[in-house]
Amino acid sequence: MPARDRLLALLVAVLWGCNFLAIHATLGQFPPVFAGGLRFAVIAIPTILFVPWPKVKIRHLLGYGLGFGTGQFAFLFIAMDTGMPTGLASLVLQASAPFTVLLGAVFLRERVSGRQLAGILLAVAGMATIAWQQAGNAALLPVILTLLGALSWAFGNLSTRKAAPDNPLNFVLWMSVVPPLPMFALSLAMEGPAEIGHSLTTLGTPTGLIGLGGLAYVVLFGTIVGSGIWTSLMRRNPAGVVAPFSLLVPVVGLSMAFLVLDERPSPLEVVAAAVVIGGVLFGSAKRRVREPDFLAEAETPQPTGVR
Repeated sequence: MPARDRLLALLVAVLWGCNFLAIHATLGQFPPVFAGGLRFAVIAIPTILFVPWPKVKIRHLLGYGLGFGTGQFAFLFIAMDTGMPTGLASLVLQASAPFTVLLGAVFLRERVSGRQLAGILLAVAGMATIAWQQAGNAALLPVILTLLGALSWAFGNLSTRKAAPDNPLNFVLWMSVVPPLPMFALSLAMEGPAEIGHSLTTLGTPTGLIGLGGLAYVVLFGTIVGSGIWTSLMRRNPAGVVAPFSLLVPVVGLSMAFLVLDERPSPLEVVAAAVVIGGVLFGSAKRRVREPDFLAEAETPQPTGVR
C-alpha cells in the first residue's frame, strides 16, 4: 500500500472518528430519530437527481437501507441522546464486525475460522466489560441500543454481500434514499410534531447553528468525502490491508471526546476498549492458509457507516 494511500486511510479514520462529535452536536438541536432522517434526506435528494442507479436488485438496496441506514442510525442516535458517551459509542459500534461474521455463518453459510472465533470472543469479552461498567453507572440501556445499532449494520452488510454492487459508492448513496421515510414516520410517532417543529424554528439560535454545523459535517465529511476516499482505497488496494485502518476510528473518537467533551473513561473501560480493538485486529490478521478475512468479510463491501 503506497504511503499516499496510507495517509488517505488515516485521514478517513480521523474524519469518521470526529463524526461522533458532529453527531453529538447535531443531537443538541434535533430529536434523534428526526436527525437521522435529515442526515439521509440531505443526501437522498441530490442522489436521485445526479447519481446513476447502482444496478442492483431493489430488495438488496432496501435491505441495506433498512439495516445499515434506518436501524443502525436510529438506535445509535437514540443511544447517544439518552446518555451513551460519544467516545464509547464509536467503540461499541465496532461490534458490527463480529456480528457480521456470525450472521454470515448463519444465513450465508460462510465458514468461521478458529482465528475469527477467537477474535470474536475477545471482542465480546471487551463489550461485556464495558456493558457491566456502564450498568454500574445506571447507563446500560444506551449500550444495549448501540449494540442493536451494530447488529442492524451487520444485517445491512448481508444485503450488501448479496447485492455485490459494481460501484460501491453509488450503492451507498442510493441506500440513503431508503431511510428518510421510515425515520420521519418513526420520529412523528415517537418524538411528536411539537418537538420536531421546535427544532426547526430555533435554527437561528447558537445551539441551532451548532446543530446545523454538525449535520453538515456528517453529510459532507463523514459520508461523501470519507466514503468516497474509502471506496477509492478499496479499489486500489487489497481489502485486508485497508480495512484494519477502520480500527483507528474508535481511537480517534475516544480521544476527541476526551479533548472536546471532557469524557473520561474509567481505567477498566480503557482496558476493555483495547481488548475489543485487539480482538477485531486479531480476527482480521491473515494466515498463510486462505480463510475469510475478519474485517474484510465484515466491512469491505461498503464504506463504513456513521459515517
